[in-house]
Amino acid sequence: MNVLNFDFISQPIENIKKEVICGVVGSGNLEVLVTPLANNESSKFIIDTSVAGFDHIWETVLQDFSSRYAVGGLEFKVNDMGATPAVVSLRLSQAINILEEESHG
Repeated sequence: MNVLNFDFISQPIENIKKEVICGVVGSGNLEVLVTPLANNESSKFIIDTSVAGFDHIWETVLQDFSSRYAVGGLEFKVNDMGATPAVVSLRLSQAINILEEESHG
């Protein structure tokens, strides 16, 4: 497995105190585990992937995600089994939607 680490400056997300799991680890898919961090000015991504050599693609997808959503103060642990960039974006967006629903529900 290939482990990648990224940190991005992002707008802080508010009122998140719970952890969330989204997706499944399976061929062409991934699992996202989201936990709150003490520092709410940046987001942290730890990617455990079965595919090597795509670091720049991961960085681009995660930077775009961190720009579109207020994810400062969150750590994302991603267990990847060869998901495409579109699936990565989808799962990350789903995780944020779940967090927002639970914080307002």
